[in-house]
Amino acid sequence: MTSVAGGDGEAGGDGGDGGAGEVRRPLTVVPPGERGATRIADRVVAKVAGQAAREALGELPAAAPPYASVVVHHGAARVRVHLELDYPCDIGARCGGVRRHVVERVGALVGMEVPEVAVQVERLHPVTAYGTAQGRTR
Repeated sequence: MTSVAGGDGEAGGDGGDGGAGEVRRPLTVVPPGERGATRIADRVVAKVAGQAAREALGELPAAAPPYASVVVHHGAARVRVHLELDYPCDIGARCGGVRRHVVERVGALVGMEVPEVAVQVERLHPVTAYGTAQGRTR
């Protein structure tokens, strides 16, 4: 067994010719950004997108929290957000706000491009005006 001595470039420290068949390669330092790859799971991106949709909608007392499904392909995330809204409201404006916020937050937190955000409104919850009767009236 041959050990390689540090610093003097000679093998074994015996003053020989470096040993039979040993090749010394210079030690190279790889910058931290080039040492490997980071893989972010689809479900992690989906959780970030769902949280971004919750942030965009604010408090919806009667609605279930929004959730998202994501497909990541070549560093781009295609997102589908499922949500419930109070009614009446400007549905198009609310969905547009969710789209913009999801694109912004996923890009900032995960570092992925988001070319598509599909918003699917699962249910509309009617909002009763203050002072109106609940249920049946006679």
